[in-house]
Order: sequence, then structure tokens, then C-alpha cells
Amino acid sequence: MKVRFWGTRGSLAKPGPATVRYGGNTSCVSVETDDGTLLVIDCGTGIHELGRHLLRTRDGPIHGHVLISHTHWDHIQGIPFFVPLFRAGNRWDFYAAQGFGESLRETLAGQMEYTYFPVTPEAFEASVHYHHLGEGSFRIGEVLVRTRYLNHPALTLAYRIEADGAVLVYACDHEPHAAEAARGGPLSGEDAEHAAFLRGADLVIHDAQYLAEEYPDKVGWGHSTVEYALRAAVEAGARRLALTHHDPLRDDLAVDRWMRRLRHDHPQELARVEAFPAAEGMEIELKGSSRSSVEGPSALEAARTVDAGPVFLLCSREALAERIRRIVAADGVGLRRQEDLAGLAEALAACRAGLLLVDAGLGLDVLHRAASLVRDSGDRRLSQLPVVALDAAPPEDGRDWSAVSAWLAPPWSDPYARSRLRAILLRTRHRWQPAPLPEHEAERLAALHGLGLLDTPAEERFDRLTRIAAAVFDVPFAFVSLVDAERQWFKSCVGADLRETPREVSFCAHAIHQREPMVVSDTLLDDRFADSPVVLEEPRIRFYAGAPLVLASGHCIGTLCIADRRPRELGAEPMRLLKDLAAMVLEEIDGRQARLSSRR
Repeated sequence: MKVRFWGTRGSLAKPGPATVRYGGNTSCVSVETDDGTLLVIDCGTGIHELGRHLLRTRDGPIHGHVLISHTHWDHIQGIPFFVPLFRAGNRWDFYAAQGFGESLRETLAGQMEYTYFPVTPEAFEASVHYHHLGEGSFRIGEVLVRTRYLNHPALTLAYRIEADGAVLVYACDHEPHAAEAARGGPLSGEDAEHAAFLRGADLVIHDAQYLAEEYPDKVGWGHSTVEYALRAAVEAGARRLALTHHDPLRDDLAVDRWMRRLRHDHPQELARVEAFPAAEGMEIELKGSSRSSVEGPSALEAARTVDAGPVFLLCSREALAERIRRIVAADGVGLRRQEDLAGLAEALAACRAGLLLVDAGLGLDVLHRAASLVRDSGDRRLSQLPVVALDAAPPEDGRDWSAVSAWLAPPWSDPYARSRLRAILLRTRHRWQPAPLPEHEAERLAALHGLGLLDTPAEERFDRLTRIAAAVFDVPFAFVSLVDAERQWFKSCVGADLRETPREVSFCAHAIHQREPMVVSDTLLDDRFADSPVVLEEPRIRFYAGAPLVLASGHCIGTLCIADRRPRELGAEPMRLLKDLAAMVLEEIDGRQARLSSRR
């Protein structure tokens, strides 16, 4: 995996005689893998020279993938000057964070509006495609890309790129969550989670715009200190660290000075990770050992408005409440508010809140009780609700504050708070929908109960069919599932030691709404199932196909279903086989009823 820096400057391009060695162009990095996959990370002014290089060195059409960390100007301003976009036959795929109803194309095109620029995106002759991202992972050919939200006054993603046995992490722009971490101190909470995202990387490219002594005047500006980047890379066990996003006020000599000071002040850390200032034109070839590339939830999101639950605010200060209302309204998110703890859990559950904000001005005791109330509620969804403390830093009073997800310590700006809250809401979006009840549910349940099948012993005639299904489709799981009022009960089960599960986690409860087989090729890509306990926890279902069992009366009582721990497709012929096996299950049910009737 070959990495090259085309732009290393932060905030403002500063090419000139004082920035020759480390570069004056804003952020842009290219990555090329052994199989020829081309990635471009960020599109600052450095992308102009990258475009000229590609035209000189590549014959024929160019297909590239552009990963944009965020859409602040210094990370996209090179797009109108990227010549390969204006060449027919080329294809470019753009990826960036999905906000609340935002269009990536419109955002990128904003800087090319008539008032600001003479050429619009309609002039692109290349085929251009736009993809919205959340947190998770996705593949570009053989390359696995993971994403994580960063702490910046705009929705920003870090990228972890795994290819050719090596790992590259790009983390620009990012601000430490705690002041102690900004000084290079121990990492905890969200800062420790950030370091975990960097874990084991062969190269980390990290924002390092400020020095620790400069940071107190830059709080809320969304950038890291050199000391924080070094501490995070060391704790992550990274091999190399490229410090980038150099401040526009820092020339080559100033970069040399802070690097000398870093070597003097942190010899032990630098013995564990090779750290250096990133420089334009620098090329690095990464070679790593083979690694396990296990995909998580998909980062690819449909271009649509994200359905976030309302923000719930526990606050008695009118001015603060109005400020928060304006901030969340900018993203079209509703706000619910109350002034004390009375009935808090019930109110949160009733409105299906996506986030709880607690004004620390109510007192640390109230904050602690509110967070603990949510965590210990006993309600699975409510216990996972993020709790954010307003106007407070984590106290050192000996109490367990783990139930507080994040701290918004003063001073904070409205854009900073908006980005923090937006990232938390997007990160915790609930993607699991228990099935609604079918029409005529009472009659359906009466038909099911009338069969006398529920809670009966296993029978070979049914087990034979599930064994055949598991073998024919080469899957670890096959079931004859009957959907009862509050549960799904298995008349036959292959691959798991189960007799029943709650109806709310049942795939079959969705399948009984239709008369044709229901197929879910990848549960992590389906908003009905991505956060289901049976997907995220054992048995970790990634594929499901269920053929409905419809009685002669027209009532669907359940399914014959198969499942796998890996995503897969089901073609037309396998679909017919699944339906045939479901018909055989119905014949066994009918035969069983006939035998019971004859005995009477």
C-alpha cells in the first residue's frame, strides 16, 4: 500500500519560500494498493498536483475513490481544480459523512456556485457518484474501510484503511475531549475510544495543528495538539505517526522547532512509535502481516433524512434551554424538556428520545442520579441512551461516572455543540424494528392454537425437513418457526439449542406479513434488523430467508426458515426449493391434524 502526501497544511493554503519543505497546500493524501485501487483522502489544494500527476502517469480511464473527512473549505477547495473530473471516461466515487437530510453533491457544489466560481459541477465529464457514510465499515474492492466520528465543529470522519496486509488510519480534524489529554496526559473515555480506533496501525496520519501551550486559546476549534496525537498513537501501539494539518502560521523552521522539542520532552514515547512531520511529496510504502478483516455494521447510508429521536433536556435555565433548542432545530431535531427528575424514565421512554442532555447547573448529584437512572432502568433501549453533561468536565470526586457518555465542558460554541450532538445522535441511531401485528391477528392466533402444535415434543417428520434445508442451502441454521402472541416457538431447530425467542427479535414475525419468501441478504444493511440482539449478539445472524406457512384458511402461522452468519444471496431456483420444503412442512402439519382427528 503506497501512501503519498499532496497537501499537509491546515485551515489555509500557505505555499511560499517559508513552507517549501513541509508544504503549503491544504490536506490531500493518495493511497494506491497492490491491485491498483486508487483512494484519495481529502481534496484540499494539494489535489491539483495529484490530478496532474495522474494524467501524466496513467493511460486510459481512471477510476478513483475520494474519501472526504468533512466538508470544511480547506478539505474540499481543490475539487474544482482536479482535472481528472473533467475527462470523459473517468469514474470518481465520493464518500463523506451523512448528516440530517444533507446532499453530498449539493454540499460539494456549494463552492462552485455562480457567485463564487465560473464552472459548475455540470461541467464534469467524468462519471461522478456520491455515497453517504455513517460509522461502520464498507469495502472498495479488496480494501476494507472503517469509519469513526471525530470531535470537530462539523460532522467529520476518521478512516481506517486495511489493504495488502497493512493498516493506515487518517484522523483529521479532531479535538481532544479532555483538557488533560490535550496536554499529552492519560487518555480516558472518548479519547481512549479514539486511540482504540488507531490500534495496531502501520501508519497513523493525525491532526497536530497546535502545541499543548497553545490549546487553551483554541478550545472548541476542533484540532489536536502534537502531544495528544503522540499519546494516542503510543497507546494504540501504532508503528508510525505522521503529524499533519500544520498551522498556517507555522513555517518550516517552526515545524522543525516543535519536532526537536518533541524529541527532547518525549524520548520514551518516541522510542515506541516513529513520529515525524508530514511533508508534501513524502511517499511511504506500507508492508504489514496478514490481518483479520472482520466487517462490522455498514457505513454506507441511503441518501435520506435520518430518523433521529428527539433530544431530551433536563434543565431549569431558560437561556440554556433556548440555546439548545436553536442548536438541535438547525438539524431538524425536536427537543423535549423538563426541569426535574420526577418521572424522567417514563418521559424518555414515551418520546423514544435519541439523547439525554443534563444541565450540570442542576448539581452533580442530579446529573449522577439521572445518568444512573437511565443506565439501570432495566429497559434495553433506554439503558443504551447516551447521556451528555452540559457545562461540566468529568469531576474527580470518587464516584462512578461511566453512565455519562460525554461531557460538554465550557466554553463551547453553538457549532461545536451542534457537531458533537449530531455525531452522537447518528452514532446511536436505532436500526431495529419489531414487526407490526398482522391484520386479523386474533383470528390468526386462533388458527395457530387450534393446531395443538405449540409446546409439543420434537418430531422426526419435521426435524428431517430442517436437516434437509440446512444441507441443501449449506447454512448452519434451519427452523420450523411458529409465531405466537409474545414469542416465536420452534417446532424444529437445526444449529442452535433453542425452543423459543421473544417475538420482538423474530425475523419470522416480519415474514408472516407476506405470501412469498422473505429474504434478507445482509441484516447489517437492513434498518429493520441491523441493531437486533440476534444480529449483534449470538447467534449473529447476517442472512435470513423464510418461506411462510399459510394454512388453507389463509392464515400464516409461521415459516420454514434458514439463516447464516455470513451475508449471501438467494437465487430464483433456491427460492423455489425453499417454497417446496415449506409446502412439505404444511403437508406434515395437515397429516398430523388428520391423524389426530381420526383418533378422536
